Formats: sequence, structure tokens, C-alpha cells
Amino acid sequence: MTPEIRTLEAHAGWRLVGGACLAIALSSTPHLAAVAAGDQPAKTSPLRFEISFPAAAHAAPVTGRVYVMISRTAKPEPRLQVEQTGIPIFGRDVDNLAPGKPVVIDENVLGYPINSLRDFPAGDYYVQGFVNIYTDYPRADGHVVWFHEDQWEGQHWERSPGNLHSDVQQVHIDPAQAATIRLVASKVIPPVQIPQDTEWVKRFRFQSPMLTKFWGRPVYLGATVLLPREYEKGAASYAVNYIQGHFSLNPPLGFEVGNAIHREWIRDDFPRMLVVTFQHPNPYYDDSYAVNSVNVGPYGDAIRQELIPEIEKRFRAIREPYARILSGGSTGGWEAFALQVFHPDFFGGTWVYCPDPVDFTEYEGVDLYNDDNAFYKQYEWRRVPTPNIHDTQDRIQLTVEQKNLFEHVSGTKGRSGRQMDIWSAVFGPVGRDGYYEPVFDKLTGVINKQVARYWKENYDLRYQLEKNWSTLGPKLAGKLHVYAGDMDTYYLNNAVRKLQAWMRTTKNPHDEGFFLYGDGKPHCWSGPETPAERLRQMADFVAQHAPSKTSTPNGR
Repeated sequence: MTPEIRTLEAHAGWRLVGGACLAIALSSTPHLAAVAAGDQPAKTSPLRFEISFPAAAHAAPVTGRVYVMISRTAKPEPRLQVEQTGIPIFGRDVDNLAPGKPVVIDENVLGYPINSLRDFPAGDYYVQGFVNIYTDYPRADGHVVWFHEDQWEGQHWERSPGNLHSDVQQVHIDPAQAATIRLVASKVIPPVQIPQDTEWVKRFRFQSPMLTKFWGRPVYLGATVLLPREYEKGAASYAVNYIQGHFSLNPPLGFEVGNAIHREWIRDDFPRMLVVTFQHPNPYYDDSYAVNSVNVGPYGDAIRQELIPEIEKRFRAIREPYARILSGGSTGGWEAFALQVFHPDFFGGTWVYCPDPVDFTEYEGVDLYNDDNAFYKQYEWRRVPTPNIHDTQDRIQLTVEQKNLFEHVSGTKGRSGRQMDIWSAVFGPVGRDGYYEPVFDKLTGVINKQVARYWKENYDLRYQLEKNWSTLGPKLAGKLHVYAGDMDTYYLNNAVRKLQAWMRTTKNPHDEGFFLYGDGKPHCWSGPETPAERLRQMADFVAQHAPSKTSTPNGR
């Protein structure tokens, strides 16, 4: 193994063999182990890629991950076609890699969805090399960990400022023919351009003292605020709809002058509210999930004690629980539910759309408490793959195993910037190496029941309600509104059904919540109402819960 290149896949079925080469062990997942089983001689391929970067692009040595991406089309660039259902990608970690020093990607480097270059179909393709640069974080818990540092793009390494990529190159690939394809990552992704503020939309960000202390490097929080009509002309304070969701600098609700929400927004009879989206990217993902986590940091505290007070200081927001209304879909749906459940005295009500798993017995098809393996269901003699994505005709498009292999190839130790990794980071304990302890192995699918118990006790939202209903129930009654398509793309409606079934059993108080399902609707159905109609609902809700003789969004 050269001092410049370090492979980190040496676990869960992979082992180092002969320097930096990797071999597949029999304990790997079934589709990886077939060749090693002795049924037929393993194919070998003399094909290889060499990826390097010049000092002019990045003068210092790089610790990070290097990729090659292969596509049948040149546009968009292959790096922008990387997705769990996208193009083939191969990657390996590097440690202190010097400018000009090539990184070799050959048949021994794990890829997705094709495991090895030796199995790549011969043909003409467009290829691109990429260098994802990591930064060391001396965390407050004593661990030093390496991650890509967000550049206010939302933790997307494929388009993050400062990362390096090559030109797109057309090549002929034939695994049976000796060839070395050299790619030079000489292009530097430029800084993010922050949109200009307008009379309607304002943006700000600041360094978070809590999160900076936790990570040992500057970490930032931000918000984008949509102002009500004639905000600058008055002195009134307003209720706030805090919309949770993935990182975005776009205006809340897709607001643009002249569009549908703008036409409603400027009506005399439309409710006057502030609408706010948060920006809280972190080293693991584009979003923190808005809770305190031993891996990701005290984001729950930082949002309530730093970000929201900053919003209420900069803008005329009503600083009372009844006037803080939550909403969000998918990731934001889980957050909108979790913030209301964990902080019932701080927020006044929540509208939740297609939430991420609110019950971990339905973790996108996996029962973390009762299944032994996340990748398949065992029925006596039959082993059936666990699906992860389907369409509204119930056609399976991706399995749990495929999704996790994609993430592992995108980034080891939870550094893919993708969905399963952030869940494990937020919900799980810290591992011995400082990265998260996985709830299941990303190459074998074996579930760690001890970690699953940790998830349950801390972040299973249905279980949190059951465990604490005597104190939470009186505070949450009438405040939970949940929507889901009954053909959710990721099977998230199944967890919602379990949550609803439990809420029907509640006592002292009995509160069933509000649940509505879209017939045949996929992810992320949010009900039959338009955004403007939903804001009117929220305004009426605030008015019903406001103290007497208090100004409300409807002017009452």
C-alpha cells in the first residue's frame, strides 16, 4: 500500500490483499460472492483508470475520495448524473495524496451498480474523474474525523465549491483489452452564488457557537424569510410558518413575483404571516434532522436557542408557541413531527407530509427490531430481497441492498452525503473510530440489535409518543396533522399507518390526530390543498389558539 492511497473498504467482507488491492470474501453479499464460490474462474481485466489533479488546481495534498464516473451521455456531465438509480461510479479513499500523483481505479475497486470494471460491458462511453476533498474535524468528544466541508451548497460533493473534476472524455471501454485511461481533475468548482434579497425575500446566515464548539471548526446556520404584504410599512408582529426540508436558498413556497402563490400573497384578504426555511447543512448531509445527536451535534438546541431567536430578533415574529407553526415533507416531514413532539411547549402545531420513518418497524421496508438482515426477508427456505423504491404501479426500482451499496461506493464511513447515512448518523451512537456505529452493515445487511435499541429509545417517534403520552398527550392534542400518499415511493406510508393505528388507542387524553392519505399518490403528496389554501388553514388554526384580544394572521 503506497503512503498516498488508503482504502477504507477493509471491513464487512472486504480485505486488503497484496498492497492496495481488494478481494471479495465469501462473507460478502450474495451477488458479490458468486465469483468467489468456485463455480467458474474469476475474470480479470487489464483495464484501469488513473486520476490525478495538478498543483494549479489544488496546491496542497488531498485527503478525501477519488471517483471515476461512466455514462452513455455527455450532458449533463457524468458527475451530475450520479444517483442511486443513476450511472456507474467507482471510488476509493486517498490519504495525503500529492498533486500530480495518480490514483488507480481498476478491477479491484468496488463500484455501483456494476461491482467491478471486469464486468463492464464493452462500448463507447463518456467518463469523468473527480476529487472530493475532506477536512479534519477535531470534535469536542475527542474524536478527529474527516469529512467534506459544506460550502453552503448543501453537502453535495458532486457540485461543491473547491472540489475538482476533469473534463468529460469520450473513450472506448473493453475490460478484455489492456488500456490505461488518464483523467486530470484540473477544473475547480466555483463558489456558490447567493441569490440577491428582494422586497419579499430576505436571507442571512451566522456562525453557530454551539455547533462550532461541537465540530471544532466553524459551522453555520441560516434562514430564508418570506415577508408578508406591506411588512415594511407597519409595525405589527406576525405568526411564522417554519417549513422544514432539504437545504435550499430558493424562496419559501417557490415564491416568485407573478406566480400563483404571489397572486394570493398580495390579496387584501390573505393572511399575513412570515414563512421561513432553515439552512443547516452539516458534514454528513444537507440537513441535520433538527434534533440533538451524538454524531451530528446539538442541532435541536442550536435551532431553538440560536436560529429561531435570531429570526425573531431580525424580523417581527410573535415570540409565543401558538404563533410558531411547523410544516415539511419527507425529511422535513420527520423534522416537523419531531420538533413538535420533542418540544411541545415551544411550537404550536404541525403539518407533516410524507415523513421519513416515524416507526422503525417500518424503516423503508425493514423492521429494525425483528428482522435479522436489512437486505432480505427470510421465509423458511426462501430469501426475498427487501425493496426500497417502487412506483405507483408497485414496480420495484431499487432494493435496500442496492441503495446501501451505492452509498458505500459514494463515501465510506457514512460520508456519502446520502439518505441512509444521515439516518444512521442522527439516530445512532458513536463508533469507536468516531464515525457513527451502523444499525446494519452496508455490505452484508446484518442488523446490529444493540444499535437498533438505541434508535428506538431515542428517535422512534411513535415509540416516543407511546412512552411519554401521559405528559405529551395534553400538550399535543389537536396539533398533529399528517398526510401521505398510499403508494409512497419509499414505502413511508406504512410507518404512518402504524402511527395512526397507535394514536387511535390513546387515552387521557384520547387524540387520534389528523391523518389523510392520497389514493394512489407517490412521495411526496401533501394533500389536496394548494400552498395558499394550506396557509389559510394554518392562519385559522393560529387564530383559534391565540390568546383573546390578540392580533391574528387573519386580522382578527
